[in-house]
This record gives sequence, structure tokens and C-alpha cells, in this order.
Amino acid sequence: MSGTTYRQFCALARAAEIVGERWTLLIIRELLIGPRRFSDLLNHLNGMSPSLLASRLAALIESGVVRKIDWPGPVTAQLYELTESGREVQPAIRELIRWGGRYLFPPRADDEFEPDWVLLGLDAIARRTPVPAVKVGLVVTHGKKSAGFTVAGGDLGTTITRGEAGCKATLQAPFDALLQIVGKRLSLDKALAEKRAALRGPAAPVRKLPLLFDLADRLS
Repeated sequence: MSGTTYRQFCALARAAEIVGERWTLLIIRELLIGPRRFSDLLNHLNGMSPSLLASRLAALIESGVVRKIDWPGPVTAQLYELTESGREVQPAIRELIRWGGRYLFPPRADDEFEPDWVLLGLDAIARRTPVPAVKVGLVVTHGKKSAGFTVAGGDLGTTITRGEAGCKATLQAPFDALLQIVGKRLSLDKALAEKRAALRGPAAPVRKLPLLFDLADRLS
């Protein structure tokens, strides 16, 4: 259990006791992407001390949100992963990401950038109902760094995976320009003309990107 108790018979208060401590939601963010070693978590949570991370993980394990598992590879190691109960918080995390997006820009000069965070951001606005069957590569840039993804549509909705290899059409853009394009606030033609985006391959699949996300619905 976390160090904070509110002494209120309220489900939101109970949830806040488990995930409301500083850094805890970001630990869960990392584990939503997949199991992580202690060192992996520490590297992606810049500014968090090892002792505080150990304390937060211990509290999450005690609450039944996280568990330890053995590394399945040839090197002996332990990983942390979300339990079934822990994964059930994902819809709430998606909504927090969607809500937090309005405060994301402009980026701060000292912001760190991890490709997996973009993946979670795109997943939060992906449609989960049938969409056009199309596959588009994305290269999202942030300063000197970039991350590649494949966005695929189909009967089960939109999926986002790492890497854009094999895509006939790939759009490259900073995250803010990409969000404006999928949110129908910036046309693809204008983005290309203003050099806010670059295109490899045919434009037709890329023009369907807004149909794969529900951001335009939320902005209208």
C-alpha cells in the first residue's frame, strides 16, 4: 500500500492511494508497453532515484498491480510486469493521455523523448471500431530523435506497432504536426507545402490517416 491514505470510503480515493503517488502512473505507463527490468524503468524515469523506484514497485506489488517474473532469455534477470488487475487500468490511462494532450504543447526544452511514449499517445486516440483497411508508415520526429511506426486499419479497428518497414507510404512529421493532420486541423497538402511534413510513396493511403483515429471527433 502507498504511504498516502485518505480515510474515505470512496473507490476514487482507494485508486488514488494506489496510483496517485508521484511517479507511480509513469511506472505503470512503462509496464503497459511491456515487462521491464529495474534498470529499464530507471532509464526511462529520469530524475527518479533507485530507492524511490524500489519503494514504489514494492507498494504496487503489495497492492497486486505489479508482479516479478523471471527473464525468459539466456541471461538470468528479473522483470516487472502488470498483473491482470494492473492491466485493467489501461482504459483510464488512455483517457488521461487524451486529456493530458491539451497540455503537451509547446514541448519544453528539457523534455526527454522515448518512442514508446508516442506509441501510447497514438494508441490513446486510435479507433476501436472498423476502419478502412490501409497500412501507413509514420516517422515521428522530436528534435534530433525520431521513432518509426506502422499504423494499420481493419475490421477490428486501428493498431500501432513499432517500425515502418514494408509500408508503401510513409509520413514523416513532428508529433504536433501529425496530430493536426489526423485531427483534420492541418491538411496533408498544406503540411507538405509548408515543409512541416515529408512523404515517401503515394499520398492516397496517408490521406486516410484521420479515419483511423478519433481525434477529429473529439475536436469538433
